[in-house]
Amino acid sequence: MATMKIKKGDTVQVLTGKDRGATGKVIAVNRETGRVTVEGVNRVTRHTKAGQSARGSRTGGLVVQESPIHVSNVAVVDPSDKKPTRIKTRVETVERDGRQKASRVRVGARSGKDL
Repeated sequence: MATMKIKKGDTVQVLTGKDRGATGKVIAVNRETGRVTVEGVNRVTRHTKAGQSARGSRTGGLVVQESPIHVSNVAVVDPSDKKPTRIKTRVETVERDGRQKASRVRVGARSGKDL
């Protein structure tokens, strides 16, 4: 599988599915399954059983939480025009301690500005 260009903390927009057009911040990234969890998107209701947890009793009932969606269904929002964009990388040379060092910078493909 190719490397994931979406990282935790990015603001993304959903491109397909029931939450199409919704934007939110990435909470978690799972590289093995290729899925991301986005805040406020793909909310599902889970039925939890009352039981005992490590800190004491846990109440049961309905819990609404975010469920992961595939990374191909989201795109990073460009900070300049608030529209979805692809991500490119730009290699910059930085001089530290008298030595040249290459560093990669993530750049939005629409505007060319840093993400």
